[in-house]
Amino acid sequence: MNGRYFYFALTALLGVLCSLINFVPFFLLTLIYSYLLYRYKSYTKSQLVLISCLFFVFLAVSHHTAAKNKTIIPESTATFILEYNQDTKIDGDLFQVTATEINYKEKLLVRYKIKSEQEKEALKNKDFYGCQSRVTGELSKPAIAKNPNGFNYQSYLAAKQTYWIMEMEESPLQTCSQVKSSILAKVKQIRFLGIRYLENHFPPDIASLSAALIFGDRNVLNPDLLEDYQKTGIVHLLAISGLHVSLLVGMVYYLGIRIGFTKQFMMNFLLTILPFYIILTGGSPSVIRAVMMIYLVLLLVKWNNRIKLLPIDAISLALIIYLFFSPMIIFDIGFQLSFTVSFAIILSAPKILKRYQKNISRMLVTSITSQLAALPFLLYHYFELSFISLFANLLYIPLFSFVYLPGLYLLFFVQLIFGTSPTMVINLFIKIITFSNQLIAKLADYSLFRFTPGRPNGVFLVLYLLIILLIFFIWEARYCRKRNLHLFLLTCLLLTIQSGWNVINPYGEVTMIDVGQGDSILIHLPFGKGNYLIDTGGTLAFSGEQWKNRVKPYEVGRDVVVPFLKGKGITKIDKLILTHGDMDHIGGAFSILKELEVKQILMSSVVEPSEAELNIIKLAEKKGIPALKVSEGNEWTSGESFFYILSPEKNFSGERNKGSVTIFVKVGGLTWFFGGDLDQEGEEKIIKKYPNLKIDILKAGHHGSKTSSAQTFINQIKPRVSLISVGEKNRFGHPHKEVLDRLKKAGSIIYRTDKQGAITYRFFQGKGTFFTYLP
Repeated sequence: MNGRYFYFALTALLGVLCSLINFVPFFLLTLIYSYLLYRYKSYTKSQLVLISCLFFVFLAVSHHTAAKNKTIIPESTATFILEYNQDTKIDGDLFQVTATEINYKEKLLVRYKIKSEQEKEALKNKDFYGCQSRVTGELSKPAIAKNPNGFNYQSYLAAKQTYWIMEMEESPLQTCSQVKSSILAKVKQIRFLGIRYLENHFPPDIASLSAALIFGDRNVLNPDLLEDYQKTGIVHLLAISGLHVSLLVGMVYYLGIRIGFTKQFMMNFLLTILPFYIILTGGSPSVIRAVMMIYLVLLLVKWNNRIKLLPIDAISLALIIYLFFSPMIIFDIGFQLSFTVSFAIILSAPKILKRYQKNISRMLVTSITSQLAALPFLLYHYFELSFISLFANLLYIPLFSFVYLPGLYLLFFVQLIFGTSPTMVINLFIKIITFSNQLIAKLADYSLFRFTPGRPNGVFLVLYLLIILLIFFIWEARYCRKRNLHLFLLTCLLLTIQSGWNVINPYGEVTMIDVGQGDSILIHLPFGKGNYLIDTGGTLAFSGEQWKNRVKPYEVGRDVVVPFLKGKGITKIDKLILTHGDMDHIGGAFSILKELEVKQILMSSVVEPSEAELNIIKLAEKKGIPALKVSEGNEWTSGESFFYILSPEKNFSGERNKGSVTIFVKVGGLTWFFGGDLDQEGEEKIIKKYPNLKIDILKAGHHGSKTSSAQTFINQIKPRVSLISVGEKNRFGHPHKEVLDRLKKAGSIIYRTDKQGAITYRFFQGKGTFFTYLP
C-alpha cells in the first residue's frame, strides 16, 4: 500500500466536495477517477469497492455536518449563560470573544463596547478561561457580502459553527464567576498567559513576532507589517508550519537525548505533548497537518517500523483523518494552502528537487513549486500574487528558520527561567527585526512584481489546474525534448490566459458598488478601452480619545472598493472622477491612489476645495498624477461611449453639494445621469439649460434625500431606471418616501444598494441587462 494512501485521500476529498460544493460535476469526476484507477493503476474490484465505500462514507459525513451547520438559538433570546473558551480580543474600545451558550451548546461571537480606559486595562489582563456568566444582550446576524468579491463574514463564521453576534450590555467583568475548567481550557489559558507574558516582558517588535512563532497569534503584529508580509507572499512564515513544527520537535528530541533521557522516553514524551501543542499554538490547519504527520511517523517508529510510511502516505492519512472529523475545513484558506503546497513539495521532491544539488537552487525550485501549487487558491481568495515572493523566500526562510525561530524560543525560556534576558541579545534582535521589517516594506511597494488577473471563475480554475498539472508533468519527465521551451510557453499561458481575457472581453459594465452611505460607481468599457470610477465612498472619521481608536479601522476604499476592482482584474483607473468634497464620496480615494494605477483625476471646479480634496491633490502631485478641475462643457469619448459634464460652472462658489460634478453619459446603449449630491436647485438649472434632456438611467442625488430628485426634474428626464446608493438602516432616513413616490409615479424601476447590494448593468454591443448582487 506504500504510496497508495494518496488515492484514498483524493477519494475522501471528492466525497466532501460532492456534498459541500456541487454534487453533479464532482460525482462525474469521481466516476472518471475510478475508471482511471482501474485502467492505469490496475486497481482490483475489491480495491475499487473499498474506494467506493470510502467515497460514500465521506459523502455522508459531510452531508450530516452541513445539515447540522445551523443555529438553534431563537433570535428573540435576550438572556444568555456564557462559558468563555477562546482568547479575548481588544481593539480600541471593542472587546470581543467567542463563548459557548450553555443552554443551547452553541458558540456566540460576543462583543462589548468598553466604557473607560481603566476598564480596558482590566479586561486586557483578565483571564476569562474557566469563567461563566449570566448576561443580557441582543443577537444580530453577521454581515453578508453585498458586492462581488466582497468578504462574507456570515459564511466565514458559519464555517466555524458560529451563527450569531451578541452585543453584550454590561461588562463581562461584573458577571463572571469561576467554574471548573477542562484540560483543554487550561492549555488555552497557558497560551493566553504566555502571550501576555511576552507583551509585558519584551519590546513590541520581539513580543509580536514571538507571539506569532511560538503561540501562533498574529493579533499582536502591526497590521501594516502583516499587510507587507501578505503583499510579498511570505505571510506563511508568520504561521506555525510544518517546517517550524519539525524544527521544534527535532530540537526537543535532541536536547532530551543530550540531557540523558532514552530514545523511548523522548518518543513517548513527544507523543504525549504533541496534541497539547496543537491547542497551545491556536490549532491552525498548518499546525494540525504537521503534527498529525509527525505523530503518525513517531507511532510507526515506536512500533519498530512494522509498517513503512512514506511522506506522501503520512500527509494523505492526515488529510483523511482531518476531513472525517472536520469536513467544513475545506473552506479555510489556511487548510487549502497548507495541504496543497505540502502535497506539491512531497510529490515533486523525488524527481524535480533531486535534480538541483545547490542549496540556493533547491530553495528557489521549492519556492516556485509552492507558488505554482498555491496560485489558484491565492487568486481566488486574494485576486493577486507577488512574484517578489520567489526571491523574498530565499532571504526570509533562512532568517526565520535559523535565527528567529530558535532565537526567540531561547529568549522566551531564558526570560521564564531567570526572569531577565541579555540586553545585548535583545538589542541585536531589535536591530535585525527593524532592518527586516524595513526591507519587507520596500519589497511590498514594488507593484511591478504584482500579478492581478482577478478572481478566476470555474472555467479559469479548471484551466489553471490543467496547466499547472501539465507544467509539473513536463518538469518531472525524465526525457522531454525542448523541455525548457515547453515550460516557458506553459508558464506564459498560465500568466496570460485570464489577464488576456480581461483585455479582449467584449462585455462592458456599469456597477453601483455598495459602499454603505456613500457613492462609488464603476464604468468599465468593453475590450479594456477604459475604466472610470465616479467617487470612491468613504468612512467618516470621528476624533475621540486615543484609547478608543482601532488599530486598523474599517475603511471603505481599502476594504470594499479596492477588493471589488482587483477581483475583476482592474488595476488601472483611466479617470477617477470625484464629484465633490464630502468624505462619503471621496474618502476612499487615498486607498485607490495607493493600491491602483490612476491615470487622471477629475475634480469639481470650485473656489474653495475641502480639506480632503486638497490632501488628494497633494498626494496626486507626489505620484505625478494630473488632477484636473472640470466644469460645464468638458467632454470626452471612448469608442462609442460619450461623457459630457453638465455642471458646475467654472470656479463655482457655494454650498458643496450644489457644486457636484454632474455627468451625462452614453454607454451600453443607454443614457445615464450621474450627479453626486446635486440638489434640486442644481437640477432645475440643468433642465432649464438642456430642455430636451432625456435620461434612461438616473443615479438619484444625495442617496435619495428629499433635497434632490425634484418633481419637475423627474417629469422632464423620465428615467426608466433609478439607482439609489444608500447605507442600510442609515441615520438620515434615506431614501426619503417622497422621492420613492415620485420615482414610482414616473414609472421608474428602483434599485437600492441597501436592499439589493451592488447593482450591475452588463452590456454587449449596445444591449444589456441589470443584475443585483442580492436577490
